Amino acid sequence: MNTADQYLKAIYLAQRIEEGPASTGTLADLLEVSPASVNEMIGKLEGRDLVEHEKYKGASLTDEGLERAHHALQTYCIIERFLANVLEVEEFRDEARALESVIDDTVAERLDTIIDRPAECPDCFDPELDCCERLEPVDGCAD
Repeated sequence: MNTADQYLKAIYLAQRIEEGPASTGTLADLLEVSPASVNEMIGKLEGRDLVEHEKYKGASLTDEGLERAHHALQTYCIIERFLANVLEVEEFRDEARALESVIDDTVAERLDTIIDRPAECPDCFDPELDCCERLEPVDGCAD
């Protein structure tokens, strides 16, 4: 997963949290980057027809952007569930964030065969809790 996919995933989650376009501030918080960095990447994603941006309202995913965001979130969920449920890593969320940018589709597909991912993935991801609702250690989602 590349940086653009991480932004698409964040926009998708922010849209679910805000029930509308994703604001620059929310995206900056989710991604732990500056608002200026968010604006720069939004411009790039808009140029690739993955995002529509309306000044002072926020960013919304196009159909292609939504498809890529779903794939990115699904990959993240696979990594998160593997770390939490199979390896029982306590800091699974931090590890999943560190790994998501370096795990390719082949590795994600192989991990997926181990975790028995539910059909509704990635819609089982709770943006408010910032983790998959189907993690076995449910309290593992809480900070």
